[in-house]
Amino acid sequence: MGEDKIKHLEFIQNIIARHNANSFQIKGLTITIMSAILAVYASNNNINFFWIGNLPILMLWFLDAYYLQQERKLRGLYNDVAGITDEPKRIKNMEIRPDLYIGGTYNYFNVLFSYTIWPLYVIILLGLTTTYFYLIYN
Repeated sequence: MGEDKIKHLEFIQNIIARHNANSFQIKGLTITIMSAILAVYASNNNINFFWIGNLPILMLWFLDAYYLQQERKLRGLYNDVAGITDEPKRIKNMEIRPDLYIGGTYNYFNVLFSYTIWPLYVIILLGLTTTYFYLIYN
């Protein structure tokens, strides 16, 4: 491998690492928001905060899925540049071409409900909803 190709692969790997870090920070922010919702409820007993909190959690779920989708596309680009795929493509820039990385693992809805994302957000949403109904009926 030439020096230019190695440097190109390093650039792509750095972007993948940034996307991974953003995804991790989004998960941490989700836990923080959930904790804040519970703290606000504990301070003033307003049960409506449980429903208000579901919206940002859903938005963060969608944003997390977007970052994971972009990360998967970048991994596809990495494999193409490195020549790992069966059909190596001549890619000289950092562009994620929409005609190359579609469907399958690159599909947004496949990413949204992947095993690395949905359990965390579904558990949080179910936990808040269950707590809401528990507090209403007790």
